[in-house]
Amino acid sequence: MIRKEPRLLPKELEHVNLIARWMDNRFRIPGTDIRFGLDGLIGLIPGVGDFSTFVVSGYLVLLMARNGASGYVLARMIFNIVLDAAIGAIPFVGDLFDFAFKANVANVKLMQKYYEQGRYRGSAWKLIIPVLILLGLVIAGIIWGLYKLFSAIF
Repeated sequence: MIRKEPRLLPKELEHVNLIARWMDNRFRIPGTDIRFGLDGLIGLIPGVGDFSTFVVSGYLVLLMARNGASGYVLARMIFNIVLDAAIGAIPFVGDLFDFAFKANVANVKLMQKYYEQGRYRGSAWKLIIPVLILLGLVIAGIIWGLYKLFSAIF
């Protein structure tokens, strides 16, 4: 059975839906309902794969921003792709995560709800501040871990 993805309202954004499907849901494991896309496959290439899928996801967010997405929608979209990139960069665990978490499709769904129902309007600060705090804690943790690693080695 082929499920047709709902169409974004503005026709200018139809290609965003197509790119998101290719990145997240294009292929299916025969005999199952498990779907994956180029994000999971390209992400298997260390470093380059994760960076290239991050760039494509960023491009999709940029297109949606140019077509009127609110700050709140954009903040949620950016959170999705940063989460995908951060966890996707972890060897093995990140590769499994890339096959399970579909940031691009989630972002297209956010955009569809924004256009169809007028949801997710308003300021992004209530989302940006906690994300910045979390990001700061993660960076501090990485710096602390590197310090401990180097002090143990040297």
